[in-house]
Amino acid sequence: MAQVQVRDDGPVRVITLDNPPVNALSFTYCAQLLDALGAAEGEASVEAIVLTGANGLFSAGADVNDFNSEPTPETRTVRDVIAAIEHSEKAFLAAIDGNCLGGGLELALTCDYRSATARSKLGLPEIRLGLLPGAGGTQRLVRLIGAQAALEFMLKGSSVSAERAAQLGIIDEVTPGDVVEQSVALAKGVLEHPSEHAPRKRRVSELKAIIGKGITAQAAPFVVSQAHKMVPSEEQGGFAAHKLIDAVQAAVEMSFAFGLAREARLFEELVRSQPSLALRHLFFAERELPKIPGLPAAEALPVAKAGVVGAGTMGSGIAITFAQAGIPVVVVDTNDEAVEKARQTTMGMFMYQVQKGRLTQEEAWARAQSVTFTDDWNELADADVIVEAVFEEIGVKREVFRRLDAVAKPGAILATNTSTLDVDDLAAQTQRPEFVIGLHFFVPANIMPLLEIVRGARSSPQTLATAFALGKRLRKKAVLSGNAFGFIGNRMVFDYVREAVALAEEGVAPARIDRVMKDFGFPMGPFAMSDLSGLDVAWHIQKSRGEAAQGRTRVLERLVEGKRLGQKTLAGYFKYDKSVGKGREPIPDPEVEALFAEEARQAGIAPREVDDDEIRDRLLFALVNRGAYLLEEGIALRPGDIDIVYVYGYGFPPHHGGPMWYADEIGVDRVYARIVEFAEQFGPQWTPSSLLAEIAEKHGSFAGTPTAEELVNA
Repeated sequence: MAQVQVRDDGPVRVITLDNPPVNALSFTYCAQLLDALGAAEGEASVEAIVLTGANGLFSAGADVNDFNSEPTPETRTVRDVIAAIEHSEKAFLAAIDGNCLGGGLELALTCDYRSATARSKLGLPEIRLGLLPGAGGTQRLVRLIGAQAALEFMLKGSSVSAERAAQLGIIDEVTPGDVVEQSVALAKGVLEHPSEHAPRKRRVSELKAIIGKGITAQAAPFVVSQAHKMVPSEEQGGFAAHKLIDAVQAAVEMSFAFGLAREARLFEELVRSQPSLALRHLFFAERELPKIPGLPAAEALPVAKAGVVGAGTMGSGIAITFAQAGIPVVVVDTNDEAVEKARQTTMGMFMYQVQKGRLTQEEAWARAQSVTFTDDWNELADADVIVEAVFEEIGVKREVFRRLDAVAKPGAILATNTSTLDVDDLAAQTQRPEFVIGLHFFVPANIMPLLEIVRGARSSPQTLATAFALGKRLRKKAVLSGNAFGFIGNRMVFDYVREAVALAEEGVAPARIDRVMKDFGFPMGPFAMSDLSGLDVAWHIQKSRGEAAQGRTRVLERLVEGKRLGQKTLAGYFKYDKSVGKGREPIPDPEVEALFAEEARQAGIAPREVDDDEIRDRLLFALVNRGAYLLEEGIALRPGDIDIVYVYGYGFPPHHGGPMWYADEIGVDRVYARIVEFAEQFGPQWTPSSLLAEIAEKHGSFAGTPTAEELVNA
């Protein structure tokens, strides 16, 4: 239960923030905190105040839920708390332990002195929600450490260690002992010997804002101009970044009071903006992921050792992922060449992290040593979870699961990394279907944050609980999917690529299609993405689906026959040159455009004029329509789950919130009407889902859609 703890130590009052779990500075809690500060202000015996936090942290900042509500005249916010401290004549000290983020750090910046433990993390992550620090953070931080350093700190939005915060000048010291007791001692010292601690530090607001060390004020316009050039355009997701730079410019050019007013106005503009609403949607959607309606409570099994079958690109990436999480892993593969390459990849990855300063030599060596390569399947006998990552062919994977069932210990979880195949088919190869599940990692597995957890028909609640706990330990965004072809992400991407290919068959250059999607905010277009994944992989999947899935022309088949497999062969839908972007930059190829034209003529497809709006709508609305089908079928639990998959697995621009949120943003009824047009013009592949039609008819939104299980139980 939220409370403000208060105790006195002589003339020093210790006020402890205690609002579990993260000491959020919600509107309600700020009212309590203001009462406590008012009481301290009214007692002459209280000469100094130490602010600290319970629950192993200082404060994670404001309650994001409050951003969705309109403050009333009676509402009390962290701004009011900070104003009370700013106007007090008493000494204030921040005793920081654990996380000190957002409004929590803004609160600390108002204090005279800031001390932190070595394990503390400090940051202003508001930019990740499409916001800027709105409680004086942009104004005080610039005055404390300079505009250049403050901009870098706030634009990154990531937290820094207490040691780094001390180097920057954000905190005064890193304390080895009890930070509260040492802050109390410091407070008493300030009170007893004020001349030794003068001038008092609290009035950060009275400091003169600087650009940076050795940089004159005349350089301010240049620094601001360069900062604007360094961030994405407002349309490409940089809306909040540009407003943040404007706030920092105000700190440099205006008085503190005017700068504070400017910051507040910019914050209010951002909190109502579409990009921020989209990013906050993703924030809340991520927190819903582990909540599975109707799933009985179960305790996750411990995972002390992992196994991986297959030392290819995916297998080695999964092994690195386990090692990074501190889980020893054994990799089984009989191909000596693949094993040697995987061993080099693993060591190279950890050494790269050393070069980047993310690991010490000792840490890198320990992680590398935790990955064991062998051709002996018996080495998997004591693994708690085993992930197969072999070639995407059902016969090969069936054999792997039969062998794993024979060698794995009772209770071990057997997981498949398949991207399209039937998890229940693989579970049927074992005597333990309740312990079989899909763990679909994305390439590169050690970097991509998404993990699809695929529930089989007989996957037990405990297996699911273990998978989610493992996903959290591996620092993945774990999304539950039903067992269907392509699960959530790939099932949708097939429709997306289908429309890209159809447009190319109609005479639109692949480079133009990719450019339109990059303009929308994707890091790459559908053809460059296909080249990255490998056209041979796409062709194998298409063949496995049958003739009906292979499209209207033989373009993909002919590219594969010509050994144009994508980036790995320096030729696919595009050309690649190792001297240009290390062979990763797509170069338009007239030969491919001619191939599309030739195949289209043979298939009787006439070229047509297509504008950029149609290109964008056909690709994006294909995602929305398939997503609606997946919700209908119960393959995806919630619209937010689909959005998380597409943002973190496929590069959908976060400032548009994912495909389902984007449909809400522009209007589901508009999307539905356009899809009906496409169905009439292009055929039954565009038949709109019943759920989409129902929401459009009611002028509703996906955000208000009940889950599949709620629909069934209604």
